[in-house]
Amino acid sequence: MISWFEKHIKISWIITIFIAIAIFYISSLTFEQSTGSGGIGIKAILYHIIVFFFFAFFLAISLARGKNISLIFLAIIFSILYGISDEIHQSFVPGRVSSISDVFLDSVGIIFASLFYFILIEYRQRFKIKKHSQYL
Repeated sequence: MISWFEKHIKISWIITIFIAIAIFYISSLTFEQSTGSGGIGIKAILYHIIVFFFFAFFLAISLARGKNISLIFLAIIFSILYGISDEIHQSFVPGRVSSISDVFLDSVGIIFASLFYFILIEYRQRFKIKKHSQYL
């Protein structure tokens, strides 16, 4: 399935851009402040990790295309910078606050996505080499 997205790069870019727009839109919304919880809720934690996982994952696919592993690092850097800019954006939205812990959670999702994609590419390359050498 992932190789399908690597072959259909335009769709990968569309998904990446759609996720970026969704992140921006959700950051523009004003939510009621929860009282008594004393911190960030599990839904917010999961949101940050999962959304930035998929953003970084599709950005890495769009850039690396399963071939150029070094471009995964560019996807990591860009994704973290987008997470930082998202928090800066939130600081201007009434009723919202920016938080370094949110950037940390975003980064967790980004690192997991990048590692997953990197390992997948490495596995495919080694499997391809091993499979190819069987027929020599």
